[in-house]
Amino acid sequence: MSTLVIYLPQTAAEATLAYDYALTTDGDTASDHACVPPPLLPFAARGGEVVAVVPVALLSWHSVDLPKGIGVGSARLRPVLEGLLEDRLLDDAAQMHLAVAPASSAGSGSVWVAACDKAWLRRHLQALEAAGRRVGRVVPEFAPDIGPLRLHAISCASLPQLIMIGGGTQGVIRLPLTPAALSLVPDASAGENVLVFSEPAVAELAQQLLQRKLSLITWPQRLLEAARSPWDLAQSDLASSHRLRTVKHLTALGRKLLQSPAGRPVRWGLALLLIVNLVGLNVWSWQVQSTVQMRRVALAATLTQTFPQVKLVVDAPLQMERELALLRQASGAATNRDLEPILAALGSVARADLSLGAIEFMAGEARFKGLQLQVPEATDISEKLQRLGYAARQEEDTYFVKQVAAAGGPR
Repeated sequence: MSTLVIYLPQTAAEATLAYDYALTTDGDTASDHACVPPPLLPFAARGGEVVAVVPVALLSWHSVDLPKGIGVGSARLRPVLEGLLEDRLLDDAAQMHLAVAPASSAGSGSVWVAACDKAWLRRHLQALEAAGRRVGRVVPEFAPDIGPLRLHAISCASLPQLIMIGGGTQGVIRLPLTPAALSLVPDASAGENVLVFSEPAVAELAQQLLQRKLSLITWPQRLLEAARSPWDLAQSDLASSHRLRTVKHLTALGRKLLQSPAGRPVRWGLALLLIVNLVGLNVWSWQVQSTVQMRRVALAATLTQTFPQVKLVVDAPLQMERELALLRQASGAATNRDLEPILAALGSVARADLSLGAIEFMAGEARFKGLQLQVPEATDISEKLQRLGYAARQEEDTYFVKQVAAAGGPR
């Protein structure tokens, strides 16, 4: 399963516009990255995901309190957000795309709302879809965080930027990477609980200005980190149906378990569980086969010990039944397949005043002709004979009775 992460350019979508991308198969490392026009973008493997990243410069963040009864998926969410943000947005709220924080619900207190130009976002998504790269999720380059303060030094075409999130920061703060901007960084002198990341191109400048240990993060790694965000800006008129959103959420959860480092223990656990189940099934199958084989050997031994003349055992139960029938025949004892037991069985279940025209007996089957039986009576007699180990049926005025091998009655 692969993920294609595409960085949306800040300019309007054009046919010749190039898109930065990173392709990953495990969610941690980029197997490929470049900057190409939409038709040259790689395809995500079947079952993979295409994620679009909105630049930090094109997003504004606003904290609002949702009224009671308004939450994600509510039909009134969009009008309510437009009313709450009308005085905060520089542009007309109707021209802005608005998305609330994941898992936001009514009465949950302040929630973050992301805002960006709706026409700009829609044109880029349409351009990618026209090139056969349909975006499944839209994420911000940076999003508000409740963790420790994080500083990201990033390179830009005009001037290096310093992105500040977490640590009580209100939303996402974007500053120029200059000495003057350091006065706006909380706890800039303490250096405690501050995580600093920098792209290699501006690492020396960031080290010089911030005077603290920093971690290098490449451009493709930043794209992959953004793709791991729980945010999905494709809401409101850009959202899919509820069913598709549910499928997308479950797919993202499965991809997280399969690719993220945090899901490694779960993957190992599932693999071990599968192995244990396979081993257990094999052991159980071997035990069942061993038990069946032991029973076959015991039955064959019983047959050869009881009837020494049997040298080759093919079907022990059938051979034993035949040998017993030969013994009864030799001793003159009647079996359930003989005429006398059949007559006795029929006499025990039929009316005493029944009259017969003729009796024929052949190959263990008795034919009683001239029986005048109504259908209910014939059915009742057949059921009673079945309990005694005989199969019976009526054809016109002839009644057929014979012993069945699988009977539970006397033999």
